Amino acid sequence: MGTIEELVAGATGRRPVRGSDAKSGAEFELLTLDGRSCFLKVLDAESDWIMRVTGNTDHWEHKVWRAGIYHRFPRVIDHTIIAMAFDTTGGSTRIGILMDDVSGSLVPPGDGVVTVETHDAFLRHMAQLHATFWGWRDTVGLCPMANRIRFFCPEVIAIELAVDEVPGPIAAADAGWKRLAGIHPELSALLRGIHNDPAGLVDALAETPATFVTGDWKMGNLGRHPDGRTVLVDQAYPGEAPGLYDLLWYVALNRMRLPVSKASTIAAYRAGLEAAGVDTSDWFDRQLGLSIIAIMATFAWEKALGDAEELAWWSAQVARAQSWLP
Repeated sequence: MGTIEELVAGATGRRPVRGSDAKSGAEFELLTLDGRSCFLKVLDAESDWIMRVTGNTDHWEHKVWRAGIYHRFPRVIDHTIIAMAFDTTGGSTRIGILMDDVSGSLVPPGDGVVTVETHDAFLRHMAQLHATFWGWRDTVGLCPMANRIRFFCPEVIAIELAVDEVPGPIAAADAGWKRLAGIHPELSALLRGIHNDPAGLVDALAETPATFVTGDWKMGNLGRHPDGRTVLVDQAYPGEAPGLYDLLWYVALNRMRLPVSKASTIAAYRAGLEAAGVDTSDWFDRQLGLSIIAIMATFAWEKALGDAEELAWWSAQVARAQSWLP
């Protein structure tokens, strides 16, 4: 597909929208194309701070599309994508992602707890997606594991703190890392060491099984169709990674909305892998421990800004997991 305008040629009823959970600098439109209600997302690194802090300089989503990876998703996952355009007109490189409008199927915004049925379906379908790509290796050039660990680290967000209008999550990350150093210096020191040199953790994780991950299983990107399929939009951080890191992203970001404990959530995902034919006996505990450390390297700043009980749970898990580090 050529330009973004060619992608939506003939569309009617075009109007800009802004999702309640949207935090990037991307542009969004609702439109009707050939009688089909659609959603258009347009993004480029010049306006999207998330692309910059994640290191997405060459449009990972478009690479996934061109590689045919979305077409291999199990039928229980609706990625919603109809087509993409890689647009170099206008002096910058942008991608347009044309998707089905699934707004009626998305999890409602807010902090309301989802049903056990919905939660269990998300975990089961995540496990099926991971099992579909079990052992997958990145030959496409997608998000590296080291980038995931350093998404919000102080060195990466420093340049974003220098702009006139600092994005809210960037300001929060800055405040959170500073607070963590004061209230939990041991955890802060461990994570800062990993930020400065993630190679040891990355190499240790690479000794456990990998899969293809979409990278952002937060509730704002999830939904359910009436037929039970999971809606999964905004696969912004695709690449090769441990499945448990993907799961722990879900656990860490959605903790207010989970209907069961973190331990039960992890156990349900493991059961989903086993049901999909993945033997978890030899590697699961090690990958879980290392992924807990990795997800805290990404998000401990957010836990430092929350309640003490939540931070205490994660810090205790990190303390137990350190024996897995090289």
